[in-house]
Amino acid sequence: MLRLAKIFSRFSVIPLILLLSGCNMVVMAPSGDIAVQQRNLIIISVVLMLIIIIPVIFLTLFFAWKYRQSNEEAAYEPDWHHSTRLELVIWSAPLAIIIALGAVTWISTHQLDPYRPLDRIAEDKPLSADVKPLSVEVVALDWKWLFFYPDYGIATVNEMAAPVDRPINFKITASAVMNSFFIPALAGQIYAMPGMETKLHAVINHPGEYQGLSANYSGAGFSHMRFKFHGLNQADFDQWIQKAKSQGTALGRPEYLALAQPSERNPVQYFNAVDDGLYNAILNMCADPSKMCMSEMMHIDAKGGGGKESQENRERLIYDNRDAGHADATPVKADGSAGHTMQHGDNSMQGMDMGNGSSSDSSTGSVQHQDH
Repeated sequence: MLRLAKIFSRFSVIPLILLLSGCNMVVMAPSGDIAVQQRNLIIISVVLMLIIIIPVIFLTLFFAWKYRQSNEEAAYEPDWHHSTRLELVIWSAPLAIIIALGAVTWISTHQLDPYRPLDRIAEDKPLSADVKPLSVEVVALDWKWLFFYPDYGIATVNEMAAPVDRPINFKITASAVMNSFFIPALAGQIYAMPGMETKLHAVINHPGEYQGLSANYSGAGFSHMRFKFHGLNQADFDQWIQKAKSQGTALGRPEYLALAQPSERNPVQYFNAVDDGLYNAILNMCADPSKMCMSEMMHIDAKGGGGKESQENRERLIYDNRDAGHADATPVKADGSAGHTMQHGDNSMQGMDMGNGSSSDSSTGSVQHQDH
């Protein structure tokens, strides 16, 4: 009976192996140079750590076997307490590994800084001085992705494309909720935050269709907040641009405000005309003309604030009030139950309704804002 139990336990591992065989290993087999360097950093770090871990595991098992109770030939030295040679090995090996890991991490941290412009296309391809990077402005919405191509005057929803071996300069922000922009085959994730702009420089080296997603939970529709990223040769990319222009519609402020409303499983959309300054208005949280731009708010704060007479600015500073019927309403969750006002320290977060209708005494309800 025990023998059958052992055989069954061994065969029970097979389904787990089959499940693992279906895992997407794109992180370890990427198609962009930045992602390749990040993959190499993972491998180097793991190998350096295994230099210590494997001998420790082996010696643990070896000592347990050699000094087992039934082995009467093993040396028994109860008075042994020190070996200078052994101490040198025990301490010098981990110290060398730590130094190596520190050096690799320090160098890679600067080389793979997402704000650092690219100086190469691939390991054996330096960046030519006459190559113009592709500019893409990214906005994380609820729960979809909006991409602006300012050099071509188009915008897309839940689909983007880029030419192979051409640097891509991303500018990334969000409409209301923090997300994380992530194309595993291209580069590591970077956060998208409302009222702030982050940057990413990357390049795709192989044609193909890749998956993009949000790597930061942002609410009910998070699971379907995905998009397609196409790596294309230049001719196919030009055709993709023409497709967006021929099939697209105009994207103005009213169309954007409608698009920004929470929705799930949005189909791909194309826009062949975009209002001037729309991305900057989204970044400054004033795509809605009734709202005060963050840049204007910071200018007022830099001048010392407007005093109590600027109380009328309060309504213009409530940027994210999607779940309330009016400014004094209690926030409501997606399931219809009452929610709670988000707090930051002892103060209500800027952009959130205070829930009980009370107002702030500050001149503009100002918040420290990091400007990139």
